[in-house]
Amino acid sequence: MNKITTLFNIKYPIIQAGMIWNSGYKLASAVSNAGGLGIIGAGSMYPEVLREHIQKCKKATSKPFGVNVPMLYPNIDEIIKIIVDEGVKIVFTSAGNPKTWTSFLKEKGITVVHVVSSTIFALKAQEAGVDAIVAEGFEAGGHNGRDETTTFTLIPMVREKISIPLIAAGGIATGKGMLAAMVLGADGVQVGSRFAASTESSAHDNFKQTIVNVKEGGTHLTLKELAPVRLIKNKFYQDVQALYEKCPTKEELVALLGRARAKRGMFEGDLEEGELEIGQIAGLIHDIKPAAEIIDEMISDFETARKQTLNLDF
Repeated sequence: MNKITTLFNIKYPIIQAGMIWNSGYKLASAVSNAGGLGIIGAGSMYPEVLREHIQKCKKATSKPFGVNVPMLYPNIDEIIKIIVDEGVKIVFTSAGNPKTWTSFLKEKGITVVHVVSSTIFALKAQEAGVDAIVAEGFEAGGHNGRDETTTFTLIPMVREKISIPLIAAGGIATGKGMLAAMVLGADGVQVGSRFAASTESSAHDNFKQTIVNVKEGGTHLTLKELAPVRLIKNKFYQDVQALYEKCPTKEELVALLGRARAKRGMFEGDLEEGELEIGQIAGLIHDIKPAAEIIDEMISDFETARKQTLNLDF
């Protein structure tokens, strides 16, 4: 019996990441309807927009779904109230101290999962009482850990230290990757980049096509002084690198980043001046397709790979 499918009452241990500007109700409901766990990304939504997406998701699926909440969100109190009022049963927290909201959410009957990038934070999350942990390696897109620990290094180290269910994230877009993560100790996987390039993703078509066009080495983890983020190497990225050559202050980096840079790139489709966040695995993504097909392919690939490993020899 799989710990993740049991915890969330889903068919497959595949969780769609709550990516800003990509993870609206259409994607979340599609993933849930296909047997995974869909996640609405609250990080790019004003409170009332989040409420609307939750309500639409409830109408679009009868299956479990969750909400990802970056805890640095300025309206965090209002966001949490909406989640409770709307009866959301699963919350993924990230970018903050899990002790802040875990007890409150669990008292409301909500299953809580926290996203970490190190063993130290995994232990703190377990101590805070979360139900499961997402351990994310630096291959991942979006905001990331500063230590550049790879997923396949991080998962067995975290597994060694914690006893609660473990979800692997970062660089996983295929069934083979899913199998490898589970062999290393994960109970399930969280998938971001592959779902960003899905039909139901709320990202701009320009961004989706750019994901498909990314080749190996086409992304880089940068802006560690602010919040580490993996970017596609477009004009904005080159501007960041040019500024780094001048040994910039944190204030100069903030000035270059400006406001709504991620929205400009991923949601509005500005491929030059926008911030384009995606994982290293984009080099293995070659098409845009419905979320249900992505899940079907992953499960088929997983089963094939599992059978093939039984025949391995040395």
